[in-house]
Amino acid sequence: MRLWYCLVGVLRRKWRSYRYRFVPWVALNLSRNRRTMRYVQEGCSDKIVSDAEVYATLVKLFQAIFLQDVTRQCQLLCLLPEATKAMYNTTLSTENGQAERNSQNQVPLNTGEILQSSLGFCIDRAPSSLDSAGIGVFVSKGCVPKGSVVSMYPGTVYQKYEPIFFQSIGNPFIFRCLDSILIDGNDKGISKYVYRSCSKRDQLGPLKMCDATWLTSFPQNPLAVGQYVNNCSNEQAANVSYQEFDVPAHFPIELRQYIPNVIYSHDSGGPVRCVVLVALRDINCGEELFSNYFTLVH
Repeated sequence: MRLWYCLVGVLRRKWRSYRYRFVPWVALNLSRNRRTMRYVQEGCSDKIVSDAEVYATLVKLFQAIFLQDVTRQCQLLCLLPEATKAMYNTTLSTENGQAERNSQNQVPLNTGEILQSSLGFCIDRAPSSLDSAGIGVFVSKGCVPKGSVVSMYPGTVYQKYEPIFFQSIGNPFIFRCLDSILIDGNDKGISKYVYRSCSKRDQLGPLKMCDATWLTSFPQNPLAVGQYVNNCSNEQAANVSYQEFDVPAHFPIELRQYIPNVIYSHDSGGPVRCVVLVALRDINCGEELFSNYFTLVH
């Protein structure tokens, strides 16, 4: 019995010292690509660009998406403060006329085109250029400048004290933040049902507080595919890096419907944690995005 308690104690200490970004994935692949290790200090902000730049990029893209779905958004604006209505009324009037012309010509909404017109590039999922790597994310149009937000890591956000055991079984998509907050980016199984449940819980009438379409093949937010970005290797260096971003309280309420993250516990308080992927260099059309799964937090 004493031996058993000693063993349990050793396992607990090992787990507490486990500091890699992708806990289950790294556990199965620790012997590979050791030279791609990246180190950051615990408590370090690890920012590549400022939060203000991330905020501006997301608002710019989300507003462009918001203005495309004119009919539904006009109904939604009736429930928003007058200041918000005034900000969109003129633009929506113009967009409404354009939408009517588009509907007559049967032009479908294309979020990829919105992404390209807003940020200058488009990304898509496709079979990875790496052997046995499954699906990857590629720049399909335009060029991504260094320092640009190129993708987002979607999922349910768990505080370090919240239960995630059953969701973690066989799940390689659990991302660990620097402060031990976990984000479950799996779009299948129990993870999918948990996210959908939490997203409906937080909805305020017709006002959605997050985006659940990333669980489908056609995400409304075209950036919400970061869980498919593959790990770099000795032959393919990382060209994007993860950066944590807390959604501020003043983030426009009408644009929260495009945030692909939801808090697991409604009463946990605090802002919603997001993770964006930022370009480490200029990324040209046709290139695949590679991050570094082996980020070790000291």
